[in-house]
Amino acid sequence: WCVCIGQDEQVIAMPQPNSLLALRAVSVPSHLTFDEVENCRERYGGNFLGLTSQQVVDAAHFLSAGTVSFARGLNDTPKIVALLLLWKALDIRWGFAAVAMTMAIGGLLNARKVAETMSRKITTMNHGQGFTANLTTAILVVLASLFGLPVSTTHVSVGSLFGIGLTTGRANPRVISAIVFSWLITLPCAAISAGAIYWIANSPHS
Repeated sequence: WCVCIGQDEQVIAMPQPNSLLALRAVSVPSHLTFDEVENCRERYGGNFLGLTSQQVVDAAHFLSAGTVSFARGLNDTPKIVALLLLWKALDIRWGFAAVAMTMAIGGLLNARKVAETMSRKITTMNHGQGFTANLTTAILVVLASLFGLPVSTTHVSVGSLFGIGLTTGRANPRVISAIVFSWLITLPCAAISAGAIYWIANSPHS
């Protein structure tokens, strides 16, 4: 973390002796910012509708995180509920409630490690780049949901972050390689485990 102290320069119109109007750069009062080092180095200047550009980007970044959460619920929750539908006695509404509750509990218990990897280890980024990754993830996952395609929100998000890292030259190839390797081994491991458990559960007992 760091504390940033600096001045913003704004170009404003000011009357001059020899002309009706001219432009002059003036400094606005110093501002104090408490943020991460990378975000202190890269901040957005200027104003938009009476707000600083940085405030607008920060708000957009926060809202984009909400859109990713919505997209995740739109695509990931039905996939899990579909498995619960095999239990005929369970009403689908209770199924959604159960999945939402368990996902929330899981996030509260051990989400920090995954969050650290996603937010800091794949690539360093500022708030604008984080907003871009979130918005890209939300759009792709929502579109997939509209077509009934089950996709992984995490996979899409990692791809978005990696794309930003490649563009900025800050991607961490070692972390990306580890993530891709985990993807490659997850599918066969899940298939083998599920097949083995099913075989054991349905094998004739003596």
